[in-house]
Amino acid sequence: MNRAVIFDIDGTLIDSVDLHAECWVEALREFDVEVTAERMHHEIGKGGDQLLPLFLSPERLAREGEAIAAFRADLFKRSYLPHVKAFAAVPELFARLRASGRRIALASSGKADEIKVYARIAGISELVDVAISADDAARSKPAPDIFRATLTALAPIPAEACLAIGDTPWDVIAAKGAGLGCVGVLSGGFGEAELRAAGAVAIYRDPADLLARIAASPLFAE
Repeated sequence: MNRAVIFDIDGTLIDSVDLHAECWVEALREFDVEVTAERMHHEIGKGGDQLLPLFLSPERLAREGEAIAAFRADLFKRSYLPHVKAFAAVPELFARLRASGRRIALASSGKADEIKVYARIAGISELVDVAISADDAARSKPAPDIFRATLTALAPIPAEACLAIGDTPWDVIAAKGAGLGCVGVLSGGFGEAELRAAGAVAIYRDPADLLARIAASPLFAE
């Protein structure tokens, strides 16, 4: 039986994917790197350690990678974070899971301070047992490190008694790498075909859809 549920945040619990894509495009443009929003959108869900090497040469990454990442983080807090909103029914979904006795974890490629803000925006700060960020792992998604760190924090619950929830193929790939099944949601903008190709075990429109059908979902499978 499933005993714990591990949630991605961006695009899964909060409507922030487009904002992150726009912010990365703006930040890279500041450093004379041109990337389209459409191209960037496909990479959201990865941390900066996985994303920046796609757009910078190794030499430039070593020289300016940290500065670009820091500029983007500050830009997001100043100009984009005020526009982030939670998807509907997130607190209700978490309350339903807590009432069933399941533990709840957050596992994000974002930083720890960002996760705290997002949890507050989503109204779930008091409903989370474990929160793991890119600060707790050597590599961000699609590497499995963040999910592995989450499983360590959830011990002694084994991976086979946990399920991940995410909106990107990178979530699904990272979860599989940690021995987890992953349920996909379409709220981040990735298509059902992409999520299923990555290995998602089920697909829901968004958190509200998952809540409405939770009794028959993999989360409640015996």
